Amino acid sequence: MNDEGGITMSNDISVVTSKVPAHVKEGSKLGNENVSSEHISVPRVKLLQKMNNEVDPNHSEYIDGAKEGDFINTVTGENYGSSMYVVNVFFKEEYVVWRKREEGGGLVGNFTTRTEAEQYLEDNALELDKHDITQTQIHTLLRLDDATQKVSDIPFLFDCASSKLKVSREWNTKIIKQGGDRFAYLWKMSSVPQSNAKGSWVNIDIEGVDWLKDDIYEGVKSFYENSVAS
Repeated sequence: MNDEGGITMSNDISVVTSKVPAHVKEGSKLGNENVSSEHISVPRVKLLQKMNNEVDPNHSEYIDGAKEGDFINTVTGENYGSSMYVVNVFFKEEYVVWRKREEGGGLVGNFTTRTEAEQYLEDNALELDKHDITQTQIHTLLRLDDATQKVSDIPFLFDCASSKLKVSREWNTKIIKQGGDRFAYLWKMSSVPQSNAKGSWVNIDIEGVDWLKDDIYEGVKSFYENSVAS
């Protein structure tokens, strides 16, 4: 302690260590009691297209080495490459209201149904023709770490709208047909090129791998019960 009651640190910050110390206990949340999901940034997985800032070396949002078809974490910027293995834990659908780009752009809100979204615009004197209501299907995923062969306990969301809605519906169909709990199976997500008369882009292919082993399944189930179902 210094004379003013503060903590004294040397220039080389000798009070810290890169090793996980004994006082860091797994599951400890002291000091974070009032932090809920509303107070943190929820990671999302983003499939990069050729027009995205993350693939432009001249843009401030550029991610080193990122290219069209890569999956990235929107919070950490981590690049997962053009494919990854995931567990699909949970699904929900929302209707997202956006202010049209020519009106300044920006998110207005998320709603359970299209009717609720339209009612919100009406109640707040917001013109419908100046906004877009986007049907969005959201999958909560856990990623398999290639190096450790462990399933991460930090989820991210995968938003499906527009051309990705077909992928989302097909994935749900496969999961239901597979049987068992939604999170009992491992899937491979890969980017695939697509094109039509209007241009080209990358979309997503979902391939089933196999059932999770019992211990991995129990870990994912615990995550579901504590984070999603609670």
